[in-house]
Amino acid sequence: MLAEIFYGGIAALLCGSLLPLLFPSGIARKASFLLLGAGCALLLAASAVGFFSGSRTAFSIEGILPPIGFSFVIDRLSAFFIGMISVVALCVTVYSFQYVERHEGRGSKSALVSLMGFFMLSMFMVVASSGMLSFLLFWEIMSLSSFFLVMFEYENKDTRKAGIFYFVMTHLSTVFLLVGFLVLYHATGSLDIGPAALPAMTANLAFLSLLAGFGIKAGVVPFHKWLPYAHPASPSNVSALMSGVMIKVAIYGLVRFLLFVLSPAAWWGVLILAAGTVSALLGVVYALKEHDIKRLLAYHSIENIGIILIGIGLYLVFSANGLPEIAALALAGSLFHTLNHALFKSLLFMAAGSVASATGTKNIEEMGGIIKRMPYTAALFLVGAVSISALPPFNGFVSELMIFQAFLQAGAVAAPLLKLFLVACLAVFALTSALAAACFVKAFGISFLAVPRTEKAANAREVPLAMLIGPGALAALCILLGVFSLQLFGIAGYSAPLPDMAVVGTLMIASFAAAFLAIRSPARRSETWGCGIVSQNPKMEYTASGFSEPIVTIFKPFYRTRKHIERTFFDSQGSIFKEGYGEIELVKFFEEYLYMPVARAAGAVSGYVSGFQNSSLNSCMLYAFLASILIILLTGWRA
Repeated sequence: MLAEIFYGGIAALLCGSLLPLLFPSGIARKASFLLLGAGCALLLAASAVGFFSGSRTAFSIEGILPPIGFSFVIDRLSAFFIGMISVVALCVTVYSFQYVERHEGRGSKSALVSLMGFFMLSMFMVVASSGMLSFLLFWEIMSLSSFFLVMFEYENKDTRKAGIFYFVMTHLSTVFLLVGFLVLYHATGSLDIGPAALPAMTANLAFLSLLAGFGIKAGVVPFHKWLPYAHPASPSNVSALMSGVMIKVAIYGLVRFLLFVLSPAAWWGVLILAAGTVSALLGVVYALKEHDIKRLLAYHSIENIGIILIGIGLYLVFSANGLPEIAALALAGSLFHTLNHALFKSLLFMAAGSVASATGTKNIEEMGGIIKRMPYTAALFLVGAVSISALPPFNGFVSELMIFQAFLQAGAVAAPLLKLFLVACLAVFALTSALAAACFVKAFGISFLAVPRTEKAANAREVPLAMLIGPGALAALCILLGVFSLQLFGIAGYSAPLPDMAVVGTLMIASFAAAFLAIRSPARRSETWGCGIVSQNPKMEYTASGFSEPIVTIFKPFYRTRKHIERTFFDSQGSIFKEGYGEIELVKFFEEYLYMPVARAAGAVSGYVSGFQNSSLNSCMLYAFLASILIILLTGWRA
């Protein structure tokens, strides 16, 4: 039964992906969205059956590439991720029903819908694959379809740069995965994703290769630079899919191989915990200085992937130290945060896309006052902002609380140095949570409050109903998963040490209502004092640059700021100032000191090798002759 539901969902997604290509019209696109939505609904049903039954269902498709078939499995882990992808993809499909028609890009709208369908389909197939061959095949389809979606507005120079950056990084990810799979195949002789008894050196090599491969796709520091380029360049519905669920497919792969294939060593957990802590801190620090709303959200994806890795790292550390209950708490918190991030980040990208569509800009400095013109979108963005800021009683608070609870039991670890390391990571994690809340005070306040700063913001209008229903469903889930988290964990069969958030939420609402009634009194309305200026104007508002300036100053070692100041004077002695220009440039550290040196080295090697290819015919014949002699000698030596 489960296999039939799964096949039905996949068939609906495939038909929905092909339809706009065969019949490129508005009617075909609408029919495609209906098929995509139906496919997501069927796969959501399949995931529910697989998760709550607790059984492991295996099935296969034979004869696709004779004599090779594709095998699939749905257990609780894959069912969890299939359900997460289904929910987000279904809401994005509803949102896209009108977003695609309003999209002003020059690319084909039918191609956009078709690529989006193949992108969804490939993610489901990756998560369901039980063999390394099918996993890698659908991983590449996912990478290529997302690359074409990133390049959808290819006539834009920044989009082309983002696309090339993403193409290189995503295929570098595939190279590392291929190395890891080959190591496993060489050691076990099997392409199945199953338990493998490996020597320590082989297991370490496989782990490092897989960590690099999945880490690049997930956006883990220092492999993260593609993410803040790709998200602003993509259509907003695509950004919601990429940040909401695509990077979680990489988390699925890492968890799958750590839990069900490899036997983790203790230092693996320390490495993952360190990578997660650095990613969480740098992600939020770089997000704070951004004014492009989609790039800001992209950096927060890096931060939240770091939080997820922190939970996974804690699981491995506590497991290696004989503390299975604390390890289970950390893993549960990590997986719950994976689901929560998928929900509130997709919600935020769709709400940001609605704002960008209505105002024609992604720069929050050019917004302001949108809450009066787009009240429903503002409310949805606020729900996402509160959730990602980990404030009670929303879902982000619960998952981060679980990870905090695991951290606070670091005293049970015997090794003093490891205990000190865990305390340091806890301090950074706490700082990350505080900075995230500050960042979304800026994002929401500068974008939606005060008065419009530009004519674009003043002319903004609320988006159509479908563009509210999709993110609205995600906003409702953010609230429900937070308020009823204790009950939901009980239904899932896990006893989580959590407070009853329904009671907490009720008490908070009652407290706010009491405070409001207590301070309510007749008030005199008057214009805000403006330093003696009679009329207020948008230039007197608090700006995103002003909000970020203290953060940029405090974290100057991270940003590596460069100041450029030019002055001209009326006199030759430089005593009477005439005019000047000042600029603060934030150094792109990883790009300038890590990526570009490697790219330049690769370009130099390529140029050197191309010299051999462009040589004379006689030289080429000489190279071929020498290569033949070398092969003969090597063959004879081995014989």
